[in-house]
Amino acid sequence: MTYLNDIYNTIVKKDIIDRNNIKGTVLLENIVKYVVANIGSQISSNKISAYLNSNKIVNKSNHQTVDNYLKMLENSFIVYKADRNDIRSKALLKTLGKYYIADIGLRNIILGFRNIDEGHLLENLIYLELLRRGYKVSIGKILDYEVDFVAENAQTIKYYQVTKTLATSEIQARETRSLESISDNYEKVILTMDKSINNDYNGIRIMNIIDFLLE
Repeated sequence: MTYLNDIYNTIVKKDIIDRNNIKGTVLLENIVKYVVANIGSQISSNKISAYLNSNKIVNKSNHQTVDNYLKMLENSFIVYKADRNDIRSKALLKTLGKYYIADIGLRNIILGFRNIDEGHLLENLIYLELLRRGYKVSIGKILDYEVDFVAENAQTIKYYQVTKTLATSEIQARETRSLESISDNYEKVILTMDKSINNDYNGIRIMNIIDFLLE
């Protein structure tokens, strides 16, 4: 914990505050907390600014200032942004991307071991693994549904849904409907912590997350 705390303080102090000549740190620290508390959720600078202002966390913030701070966090590699893309039109959607933290240990340093959403932590894990494997990773939109990750490289595209479990028919329907809406023939995968699972569902590969990480 001491080691992670030192890393975080070094990144914030040297890579962000000193490099960008930031005078007050309250706004930055609260933006970091907001982003880290909402990894895997759709975030915008407008949403963060409205939250900070309505809760009187800072005297005043605006979306442009928040957007600048978010870019500083990205440039320091403490967080990564996954943009949203329309799968059918291939168009980049400029709003409501998602952020993931470079190390879950840093999340625990910032927030403590509370408000843990295991589903979003698993998303964070898979996002980083796909980056490590050399993919460009985005969030997919198809009709009114969302695909957790669209992973692309020069050879292929793969679509991933990440869920802790597929234990109920409601969860199965939710996790498969977006993938079933995609008409191309690229690989579609659901990653889950379930150990006893079918290997295939309507052409969708279902795989245990640990097995995926060990591939």
